[in-house]
Amino acid sequence: MMPNKNTLSDTSAADTVGSVGRDLSAGAREAKDAMSNMARTAADRLDESRGSTADTLEGAASALHKGADRLPGDAASDFAHAAADRFSKTADYVRRNDINQMMGNVETVVKNNPGPALLIAAAFGFFVGRAMMRD
Repeated sequence: MMPNKNTLSDTSAADTVGSVGRDLSAGAREAKDAMSNMARTAADRLDESRGSTADTLEGAASALHKGADRLPGDAASDFAHAAADRFSKTADYVRRNDINQMMGNVETVVKNNPGPALLIAAAFGFFVGRAMMRD
């Protein structure tokens, strides 16, 4: 009995499809691994810069407190002191929490307040876009 040409052709096509599928799967795994490594590296770098970020925030808080006493009027001085206190609290938060904890907190806030989070993101995007257009 002679082999059926359709059977050989079907087998070759199936082998080719299987090979392409395996290649795509391997490529997807490699891309996923590369993205995971890049994300880990970015998170590590952000974690490493937490101390200097907190120091900068603390310096801004200190400068605001010093300058607040020279502002005219109690309302302006009180507002500047309140802003300085917020900078100081933010510096403490950055020192205490790693990047994963901060991202988890941001996710929780966004889930609990989607409308305001969307407005803040839109405003931030607008200002970043404007700043990039000027450069």
